[in-house]
Formats: sequence, C-alpha cells, structure tokens
Amino acid sequence: MIQKGAQCSDQPVLRLDLALIHYPVCNKNGETIGSAVTNLDLHDIARAGRTFGIDTLYIVTPFADQQSLVRDILEHWQTGHGATYNPKRKDALSLVRICHDLAELYELVQAKWQRRPTVLATSAKQNANQLDYAQARRRIFAGEPHLILFGTGWGMTPEVLADVDALLPPITGYGEYNHLSVRSAAAIVLDRVLGRP
Repeated sequence: MIQKGAQCSDQPVLRLDLALIHYPVCNKNGETIGSAVTNLDLHDIARAGRTFGIDTLYIVTPFADQQSLVRDILEHWQTGHGATYNPKRKDALSLVRICHDLAELYELVQAKWQRRPTVLATSAKQNANQLDYAQARRRIFAGEPHLILFGTGWGMTPEVLADVDALLPPITGYGEYNHLSVRSAAAIVLDRVLGRP
C-alpha cells in the first residue's frame, strides 16, 4: 500500500493539498459571506487533483446544509450507483474531505504531515506578498508540504489572505475580463506547479 505523500518509485514525492474555501469569502460588494458548494467544483477540482497527484482536496464550509450536500454527492459516487457507473469519478472524489473552518483545516494538514505546511493562496488581484509559480514548483517537488487555498465567490477575505505565507500570481490573459471559475483556476494552477514540462 502506498503511504500518504508517497508515489510510485519513478515519480516524485508530493505533499500538496488543496482547499476550496466557502467561508469566509467576499461577495461582489466586498462583504464577508459564505458561498454555496457547487457540484461541478467538487467533481472538476477533484479530477484535476487526481490527475496531477495531490493528496487531499478539503472543502471548507461551516454550514450544516452545505456539508450535508457534499456528503450526499460523495456517497453517491463512493458507495451508491455512481461508484459502479463511473469508477474513475469514484477514484477522483476519494480525495475530498470536509472541514468546518480554516482552523480545523490547518490542524488536519499539520497533523498529517507532522509539520506546518507552507500555505499559499490564490487571488485574481496582484499582491505584494507573491511567490512565483517556478519557486512554488521547486519547493513542492523538493517534498516540502504545501497547502493551496482557492476562494469561491469573489475571493477570500483580506484577513484570510493576510494570514497565509504567500500568494500565487493571478492568472491573467489579454482581455479585460478577469473572473475565471475556481475550477478552471485550480486546473491552471495545478498545471503550473505540477504539470510535466
């Protein structure tokens, strides 16, 4: 059996987790809110995470109804009809864990790796405290534990961003529009930090 954080002998040891933050996040007016869990986000980020070799995808929400929704989705694909209908989806969704809040998230990840991970966040805005993708990639491939936070809604609150070790640069194109879905952003970030050259 392969241990947590281990890979097959011809692959690097990766200690990378992702967290999809539903609270506290901002709405379009900059107010702190809790956002709803989206079925597509769970499926698509889990599939991307499984493709690139992350360890765990944490869904962070304090709301009982949203936690119940996540459990229902996982149950369908882990033990219900979906498990036999689409085993690959079952495999990808096996990465998903629910967390009540950021404090629980940080505690679980630190306990798993037996050390505090480097916590990185994503944002659509430029920030002073940035770590470029090449640096993040080198550290991750060196085996250092990392946790990357992805915000839903209009992004994580300033308090959350102020408490991380660094932010990854925003994903930008050549148009003025800059509001990627979080599942698209997660796939791009994973390709940048873990994708094969």
